[in-house]
Amino acid sequence: MRDGRQLLIIDDDRAIVEALTVRLEAAGYKVAVAFDGQQGLELAEANRPDGIVLDVRMPGIDGLVTLSHLRESKKTRDAAVVVLSASTVDSRRALAMGADYFLGKPYTSSALLSAMETAIAERHPKGALDHAQA
Repeated sequence: MRDGRQLLIIDDDRAIVEALTVRLEAAGYKVAVAFDGQQGLELAEANRPDGIVLDVRMPGIDGLVTLSHLRESKKTRDAAVVVLSASTVDSRRALAMGADYFLGKPYTSSALLSAMETAIAERHPKGALDHAQA
């Protein structure tokens, strides 16, 4: 089911992005990366990923503002979004703004993969089946 699924990571911490990319690609996803909210919005609009891994605390446009824009856009509103943050205070706001899942840092790879797979399946149940059969 994961093969060919496109994910976008939006996080300003390059070490975290590198680790996430390795884990997600090993799980069969195609991964694009953005290091700030503005770049993330541009890539999301252009590529329409199946899922987005979004950090909250970033300079410039933070993750919650980015999430708001993602949910307002016709091109990105259906993308599965898993929000990551070391601050659990952000969880209520992120979920209220349309995040599918919130994971506190630190998190496990299995928790991230499970959250993303579930979020994609919930947002694209027919697409998940069609893609698996392709």
